[in-house]
Amino acid sequence: MNNNSFSSFLDNYRRTISEIFSGAAEGDGIYLRRGLPEGILKQILDHKPLSVFIPREYGGRGAQTYEGLAMLEASSYESLPLSLMMGINGALFLQPVGKYGHDDIRGGIFKRFMEERNMGGLMITEPGHGSDALRMQTGFSRADGHYRVSGLKHWAGLTGQADFWLITAREKGEDGELGRDMGFFVHDAGLGGIEVEEYFNNLGLYMLPYGRNKIDIRVPGNFRLQPRSTGVTMMLDLLHRSRLQFPGMATGYLHRILDESVAHCKKRFVGGASLFSYDQVKERLAHLQAWFTASSAMSFFTAGNIHTGTDTSRLDLVANSVKSVITDYMQSAAQSFLQLAGAAGYRLDHLAGRSVVDSRPFQIFEGSNDILYQQITESVLKLMRKMQLTNLYEFLNKYGHTEKAAGYFKELLSFEVDFRMAQRKMVELGRAIGRLVTMNMTIELGSAGFNPGMISSAVKVMRQEIDTIIASYNFREQPGVTDDYGDNSNWLECLSPEPATAGVR
Repeated sequence: MNNNSFSSFLDNYRRTISEIFSGAAEGDGIYLRRGLPEGILKQILDHKPLSVFIPREYGGRGAQTYEGLAMLEASSYESLPLSLMMGINGALFLQPVGKYGHDDIRGGIFKRFMEERNMGGLMITEPGHGSDALRMQTGFSRADGHYRVSGLKHWAGLTGQADFWLITAREKGEDGELGRDMGFFVHDAGLGGIEVEEYFNNLGLYMLPYGRNKIDIRVPGNFRLQPRSTGVTMMLDLLHRSRLQFPGMATGYLHRILDESVAHCKKRFVGGASLFSYDQVKERLAHLQAWFTASSAMSFFTAGNIHTGTDTSRLDLVANSVKSVITDYMQSAAQSFLQLAGAAGYRLDHLAGRSVVDSRPFQIFEGSNDILYQQITESVLKLMRKMQLTNLYEFLNKYGHTEKAAGYFKELLSFEVDFRMAQRKMVELGRAIGRLVTMNMTIELGSAGFNPGMISSAVKVMRQEIDTIIASYNFREQPGVTDDYGDNSNWLECLSPEPATAGVR
């Protein structure tokens, strides 16, 4: 299929979802319901949006990275939860199956997605093991050409709705102990073995059902994904690839918030002047525009560098930077839009109110941002040791993903790194490095011909952010937690004996 046919495909899809999520649909309460009405979901899936993740030989559009990102962007402009639904199907199910699934199972699965509007999801997280996924307690054992998988999973998007699941588990030894490596198993939900014990009342993302799932399934041997090396490496490839595609969901979302904010500020008058004329408002809008530009730069990077066969398992620094920075920007954009919208925005059926609760979990799932920022610093320190460098600027000026941005901060970043820094400092430094990676991508997008005014403004915003973060990093006093904070902590007891009459004549 040529690019023109993709343009037509995308235009038709965009037109349909725009009609579905228009003001009329919003008035019908589509955003206030749990789940998505079956008729509406059918309308969306009839356009075969998931075909962008399926290879041509199986009836799909070819699994081209840029098509997947563009479809996610179109989806998120109308509905962030819809884009997440598409992203779960693509990055967390179809892409892993396409890359690691047996030849004899891919055809049947992809055919059902193309012809029967099937959907798929991923189960990793467990009640006792969220970020600590490598200690998951779901186990598997082999018997008679099958795998027996049992355990408890929760917070899997599309709980009770997906037709297929990719389920992670650790192998049980003869002694009953779980091994260090893990396996990925494709399960047809129609065969049973997954019991939804509870549906969660998630704070946002109403469109996607979440819950707690009890797993007890038998999986044929060929329905286990085949890693190139280890299961852990395959999981890293899966997660890094997914994180690198977050900009697909973020770009359309940030574009919509920017459009809505500018339109609101131009028509809203305060003190006889439009909000758009106030300097503080212009600063907020400049940040919204910068974050949209940064997300566009990330999409440009992923489309140009991450392809079907790319091994992303070692791209931890870049993937973690992309995911953590852009999801921070998403939440900041929602908060800023709500501030601009005022009281009207503090409603769940207003885009600003929904955006605050819908974008917040993006900072948590697929790696909590605090942890990812720490891991970014750990990755940098590891590379610096390998290169026998101790000066941060010297490293960043040589590292491929920061070399174009580092020059703006030569004086600021020319210091010796403490390889034994406190965890909180690792998180702060990771926040700065993540934005340097983002700024580098933004400069590269500018070199490719993107709007120069937007690039210039975005670079200024990121320079300001990095300056602020490094200033905090260099602040050496560290606040602590007082264990016995219940003692002498009642302000009433600090008043004079007769507060009611003091100073009264």
